[in-house]
Amino acid sequence: MRLELADARQAHQTTAGELARALAESRPMAARTEEVPSAQQQSAAEMARLRARLEALEAEVREARAVAPAPPAPAPALVPPPPPAPLAPPAPAPARVQAATPRPAPATARAAPPARAERPRETAARGTTPEQMYGAALATFRAREHGQAVLDFLDFIAKYPGHPLVANAQYWIGEAYYVQRDFRQAMSEFQKVLKTAPGSLKAGDALLKIGLCQRQLRDEARARLTWQRLIREFPRSESAAKARAYLEPAAARR
Repeated sequence: MRLELADARQAHQTTAGELARALAESRPMAARTEEVPSAQQQSAAEMARLRARLEALEAEVREARAVAPAPPAPAPALVPPPPPAPLAPPAPAPARVQAATPRPAPATARAAPPARAERPRETAARGTTPEQMYGAALATFRAREHGQAVLDFLDFIAKYPGHPLVANAQYWIGEAYYVQRDFRQAMSEFQKVLKTAPGSLKAGDALLKIGLCQRQLRDEARARLTWQRLIREFPRSESAAKARAYLEPAAARR
């Protein structure tokens, strides 16, 4: 019995040691298991941001195609004017008058060239449409000439204040200031989009950018309120999907 008791104690000690080793090995595995959901949430948020960025780029491509200016019509060929009729030789004048007064050149020879030079410019001005003017300003923005693009969009808004693309033009003015990191002025310009077209999809895009401006200005609470308003007013828009992606990391931290 003593031998059996000793064997039982030895087996108990061996089992306790193995159990302790198994417990020590299971702790790192439990820690890694807890890290997996966090990594999955971060990956999901990153995928949502990338998907939202891709959708935004596709939307910009569709918009650029919609407002692309039509190719200009070929200019009509200029028909050279008929040669002027030969002038009759002037009557001889007294020698005293010829010496004092030079003979003037024919009036028709001075008037014809300016008339031909002005005609093409007048035709080009009449052929410019609002869509072509907007497309030219957008092309200037995409060429990273942001200051000139702002001036062009302002000219478009002043010339065609009732055009459907006015809200888009105002949005790109705010975008020009945003890419130059003037976030306060950009936020002011984006807020004008809400006043110009409060129910349009560009208003949703403007709300998204207003929230980003507020985040850049370290006002995270107002940024979240702005994105929540965007999701509430435009729940099915692409901007709302981006706003949800921006709000998800904050919710995961809480």
